[in-house]
Amino acid sequence: MLVCPGGGYHILALDLKGTEVCDWLNFLGVHAVPLKYRVSRRPGREPHAAPLEDAQRAIGLLRRRAAEWGVETNRLGVLGFSAGGHLAAVLSNTPRRAYPRVDAADDAPCRPDFAVLVYPAYLTDQDQGDRLRPEVPVSTNTPPTFLVITQDDPVRVENVLGYAAALQREKVPFELHSHPRGGHGYGLRRTDHPVTWWPDRAGEWMKFSGWLGRN
Repeated sequence: MLVCPGGGYHILALDLKGTEVCDWLNFLGVHAVPLKYRVSRRPGREPHAAPLEDAQRAIGLLRRRAAEWGVETNRLGVLGFSAGGHLAAVLSNTPRRAYPRVDAADDAPCRPDFAVLVYPAYLTDQDQGDRLRPEVPVSTNTPPTFLVITQDDPVRVENVLGYAAALQREKVPFELHSHPRGGHGYGLRRTDHPVTWWPDRAGEWMKFSGWLGRN
């Protein structure tokens, strides 16, 4: 699984939403790779443009070197937090590479097989009635998705509900967990808020969806 840390496309929270997440995935028996994507802003480019190139390249490298690294190419997922959740959603809905071919790794499919989005940001446009943003054109080809959010999250629960509604319209399998409280940025750190038990729910979803182990 490719892990996309959050940070608002300004910084990367590489511990709480990166290496610690990889440790948890390893405990589940999952190969995990933290993505150190570019966050420097470029005039005239969307904040997610360069990170998308990095994520697509990473997926291609994982598929190209799957035999060497023991990766099953048909069970390659992406997990993202906040801005990283947005990046994971963009990656899930962009089948064509956003950059010129570099080598054979870019011949492999760059869309993941499933996605886990934890308090993802920027999925809808509040000024447009929470219409999906153009970079996340959900379709029947969007991979199965697990989503978690709280009603008091500053990224707004409507952001996730709009994405889930689009998945429903396209009949894409998804599981949505919405909780009243818990805020934003908790990662794997458990508190007295039930939302912070999301790793258990995500692990169950991956298991019963066939993404963990062998069928």
